[in-house]
This record gives sequence, C-alpha cells and structure tokens, in this order.
Amino acid sequence: MKAMVSPHRCLFFRSVIFLEQKLIQRINELARKSKAEGLTNDEKKEQEHLRSQYRAEFRRNLTQQLEHTYIMDENGKKHKLGK
Repeated sequence: MKAMVSPHRCLFFRSVIFLEQKLIQRINELARKSKAEGLTNDEKKEQEHLRSQYRAEFRRNLTQQLEHTYIMDENGKKHKLGK
C-alpha cells in the first residue's frame, strides 16, 4: 500500500524548503561580506536575526522528527521516543 500525500502538503513542503534555502543563501552572503569588507550595523542585526531564525527552525524540525520516532524493543513492540 502506498502512502498518499496531498498536493497541498507537497506544495507546503516545497515552499518551506525554498524559504529555508533563501535564508541560508542570505546568511552565507552576509558571512562572505563580513569576511571581505565588514558589515554595517544594520547588516549585523540582520545576520543575527537570520541566524536565530535558522536555529529556531532547525530545532523545530528536529523536535518534529523526534516526536515521530519510535524505538522497537527486542519483542518487536514500538515505543515512542520520550523527552
């Protein structure tokens, strides 16, 4: 039996991945500029904001993944991974 994913859910995941890629791209642009010539105060604030946004998103994704992780014991019984 195949798992079905709704087209709306696929579109949502694509848009999340696109936004994450744009976020990483901008973080990297600011990092390169920082090394090459330095950043203005506004760019430093933007860089810190983007980095904290990326860390929060990373934590959220990891938490979601762990919430859907199960451990199987030697008897074959699944146990939800606890906090």
